[in-house]
Amino acid sequence: MSSPGSDMESSVPRAQGLVLDRVVLLGRTMDEYRRSFGLNDGDLRGRHILDVAAGVSSFCAEAHSSGYSVTAFDRIYQLLPGEIAARCGHDLDEVVRGMAGLTTYRWAFYQSPEKMRQFRERAYRAFLEDYPGGRGKRYVAGELPALPFEPDQFGLSLVSYLLFVYEDQFSYDFHRDSLLELTRVTRDEVRIYPTVTFAARRSSYLDRIRTDPQLGHLEFREVPTDFEFLAGSNSYLSIRRR
Repeated sequence: MSSPGSDMESSVPRAQGLVLDRVVLLGRTMDEYRRSFGLNDGDLRGRHILDVAAGVSSFCAEAHSSGYSVTAFDRIYQLLPGEIAARCGHDLDEVVRGMAGLTTYRWAFYQSPEKMRQFRERAYRAFLEDYPGGRGKRYVAGELPALPFEPDQFGLSLVSYLLFVYEDQFSYDFHRDSLLELTRVTRDEVRIYPTVTFAARRSSYLDRIRTDPQLGHLEFREVPTDFEFLAGSNSYLSIRRR
């Protein structure tokens, strides 16, 4: 299981969204990260960034080649490069086939499942090229709600397709404890995307975290973006300490 859930998607199509029957490995490119998290050069330059549930995304690899400082964190980084490589193409083919007939996605950016597949393939190929040399350095194995990092080690942390989107898989306590841990190791800001479930419903945990006394020292803000793939996923959650 990838971190748990670095972009876990099932190949079983239903109108209400993807149904999770097993874990697959999917990744996203730096361009997709910029759009979904509303990132610009000012967000990235001069900061140490943590990418949680990064999976086989190429954000860390592309950022490294551009001179940015990014650490990717995921459970799958316990695996050898060959073990990960053996799963990527097969899993991607299966998911693309499984998306046929789903009504919970918006195709303005990707245009078609096949073009989306090209993004995903580009991402995992760039990851696989970078992973062997960065394993244990830029790529750190582990899983929430425990992070093996120092307080304030990162200026910005990103969480993609793990919290909120898997509301039916991970309890509220898991979410709360993960937020506490993320804000422990992050000095400036945590950004989480998306804030809807795979059924394209706004996560019910969003309202609970705002009134949780254990999270009272945190400030939550939903920030609109111009990127939407899952219906309603055109915003990210920004978290800062008060």
